[in-house]
Amino acid sequence: MSAGTASPRVRLKTIAVPPEHGSWGFLLEPLLLGLIVAPSMAGLCLAIAVTGAFLMRHPLKIALADWQHGRRYARTRIAGRVTLAYGILAVMGFAGAAALAGFDFLLPLVLGVPLAVMLFAGYARNRGRDLLPELAGASALALAASSLAIAGGENTRIALALWAILTARDIPSILYVRARLRLERGKPFALAPVWAAHGAAVLTALLLVLAGLAPVPVIVVMVILLLRAAYGLSTYRRPARPQIIGVQEIGYGLLTVILTAAGYVL
Repeated sequence: MSAGTASPRVRLKTIAVPPEHGSWGFLLEPLLLGLIVAPSMAGLCLAIAVTGAFLMRHPLKIALADWQHGRRYARTRIAGRVTLAYGILAVMGFAGAAALAGFDFLLPLVLGVPLAVMLFAGYARNRGRDLLPELAGASALALAASSLAIAGGENTRIALALWAILTARDIPSILYVRARLRLERGKPFALAPVWAAHGAAVLTALLLVLAGLAPVPVIVVMVILLLRAAYGLSTYRRPARPQIIGVQEIGYGLLTVILTAAGYVL
């Protein structure tokens, strides 16, 4: 194995903070939605645990990449320590949630294990930004809303409906952003998956409302997202840089949380 000769000056931020700004929305949306719909101290502890697990994946990815290639750099050691720190945070948050609310909130997390495996398998192959791992990661994080809701005393059917709502928001949005970025770069892209995903999201929202598991504003949100995609992929759109598109999506995510949570609470 080779000993690394990289510069000892390593910026902690580049290891401790995920570089994908859009991924923050996938974390914050389920945490906010779960805590607003069913606020509790157990839910807050669980939110801390989920945040720790989310932050752990980036330094772990760096450490795994170096270890797989037999490299030992200064960043490798730091990445290992940061991974351990985030892991401890996750364990402490989980223990607090379990002490306050028991283990019923584990059901959604167990359902998310196959999705998490797909995500980390992608990172292990250095393919974490491929479509399938990205979809799996967003869907897995969305299950956090269900766990937080159960920890806060909400029934399982409503809790899993929160996951369905967020997944119906996340999957079409990922497909839209990918298509939009290709459009802005002058590259070919497929419209059909974007329309199919948004159409399925509207239908999902309608079925949830008819079943009494979601409030009417959820349908409004999905229609807004559909119109956003129609405009954003049209010739009438205003060209935008990737950073602007990312910020806009965070805004649409907050709109989803606000309208959905307001519907449940009010």
